[in-house]
Amino acid sequence: MLTSVSTLASQVEEGLLERNRRYGDFFSREAPRLASACRDMSDRFLKGGRLLAFGRGSYATDAQHVSVEFVHPVIVGKRALPALDLSILFGPWLRAIVKPEDIVMGFGPPEGDPEVQSALDAASAREAMTFALPGERGSYACMDLAIDPFQHQEMIEILYHTLWETVHVFFEHRELGHDVGDAGFLYPFLGQQKQDTGGVIEQVAASIEMKVEEDAKLRAQVAREESEQIANTTLAIHDRLRRGGKLILFGNGGSATDANDWALDCIQPPSGLNPVPAISLSLEPANITALANDVGTEVIFLRQLIAQARPEDVAIGISTSGGSKNIIMALEEARKRNLLTVALLGYDGGEIVRRGLVDWPLVVRSDYIPRIQEVQASVYHIIRQLLEIASDAQN
Repeated sequence: MLTSVSTLASQVEEGLLERNRRYGDFFSREAPRLASACRDMSDRFLKGGRLLAFGRGSYATDAQHVSVEFVHPVIVGKRALPALDLSILFGPWLRAIVKPEDIVMGFGPPEGDPEVQSALDAASAREAMTFALPGERGSYACMDLAIDPFQHQEMIEILYHTLWETVHVFFEHRELGHDVGDAGFLYPFLGQQKQDTGGVIEQVAASIEMKVEEDAKLRAQVAREESEQIANTTLAIHDRLRRGGKLILFGNGGSATDANDWALDCIQPPSGLNPVPAISLSLEPANITALANDVGTEVIFLRQLIAQARPEDVAIGISTSGGSKNIIMALEEARKRNLLTVALLGYDGGEIVRRGLVDWPLVVRSDYIPRIQEVQASVYHIIRQLLEIASDAQN
């Protein structure tokens, strides 16, 4: 017999609130070091440096996410910064292109990854700035994030989001002098006069802690308002998997990296979890670019779903806005084909909620994309864990 909705809902709430306690402790300790790292990153970007990121398995999706965040900033008016995901062959690629002014960021599991650490050491020997996430050596290195692989990865996502947000503050502070632009509202301590950046490290560290507090409030809100919905969604997904179905995930930009991560967490899960059949349509660059070029971006998921879907499958769209046309078209097609439909959304759920396009909408009610994505990561990781509990109970 399947475990009850109320039991699962309690575990959802407990899991979300536990994250808040752990993440708050970590970032209150690390905020000053992260602020200093942001200042050093801004120096390197201004000298022509690039951010080169990489990881293996599901941690490669963090490299994808970093790259898209820096190249395609979500805040209008912020500069595009050079970043690349080198995960597909990071050792040789780094040896071929790394420069002393570059920033090299390696991702791995809680216990670290010797191959990632070796690549970071080689980049450091060529005077690049290095982030070992985790690791024992680097310009910024940390080994004590979290033992749980999912919580570890969520903390890393918050970390690189704060790096991206804060590095722009140092650009504006250095370059604009009398005009700090949009950051003047977010960071009033910068004032109207250009200052020595060494004097603002403490204030920037405080701003990082504020971001983590906002994240915690949003996660607590989801725990209060969405726990039962998340539990019901998990049971509905489990039922389709029991019938031989698979998860079909898709999203754009940062949400594409979340779709990829969720799929990889299914097929190559952490120790103690069994594999779950899943694919990500966002992991198909040849298909995506062919469809976008020959037909249009609106069909990049629709056409793939037509080819891949079976009636017993689960279509899961991830969209911070709830209004992405290519997500909507794929979900509409999934409904026609009798798939179970799920959407992980931000804001108020957007058009997907207003039109009732999915069986199970999961809404993180915020209008700021980095915070939405951070809490969405907690939600899908918890669903992944609860699928195991549901399966054990059914067996």
